[in-house]
Amino acid sequence: MVTATPSDVAETALQRARALPATLGSGRLICVDGPAGSGKTTLAAAIGRLAGALVVHMDALYDGWEGLPRVADQLDALLLPLAEDHTGHYLRYDWDLGQYVETVTVEPGPLLVLEGVGSGSRAYAGLCTVLVWVEAPSDLRLARGLERDGALLEDRWRRWMRDEAEHFTRDDTSTRADLVVDGTGRRAPIARWNP
Repeated sequence: MVTATPSDVAETALQRARALPATLGSGRLICVDGPAGSGKTTLAAAIGRLAGALVVHMDALYDGWEGLPRVADQLDALLLPLAEDHTGHYLRYDWDLGQYVETVTVEPGPLLVLEGVGSGSRAYAGLCTVLVWVEAPSDLRLARGLERDGALLEDRWRRWMRDEAEHFTRDDTSTRADLVVDGTGRRAPIARWNP
């Protein structure tokens, strides 16, 4: 059985990003997308550590459980200025308070890692240097989510899983990915880029 650790996959994604021209102004953007509970956060953290790069989590951008369809305004405010080498920003949502609580600024830099459902949205494909898709079986993802958030949120998790599936189908995210990663770590990543 071939396995791949988050560090191995992070190194692969980072090497590829560094080999390509800048796409986010003078910097690069690695988007780590895929369904909730698949292992995106772990991988994004590994890339961030390895590169010394900022990681922005989409969870901070959504305005709650139904926020996925409305996140484009947040991505516009973050990514479009960075594409011009200007400071971007987003409003950080506090899930406990149920509201946005602060504006977070993001300075242009050599690499930004954007992690979460919708990070690889087709609308921003031209700004993305490398799109990583992380996948795992739905029962495992649900179990991971409920372990983290609590069993009382199962209905919300199941609704989110339906919403994200619709988003991914519309956006064709997995088939556009440069690197496909098994979030269970049981299979080696599949690279789709040209040598």
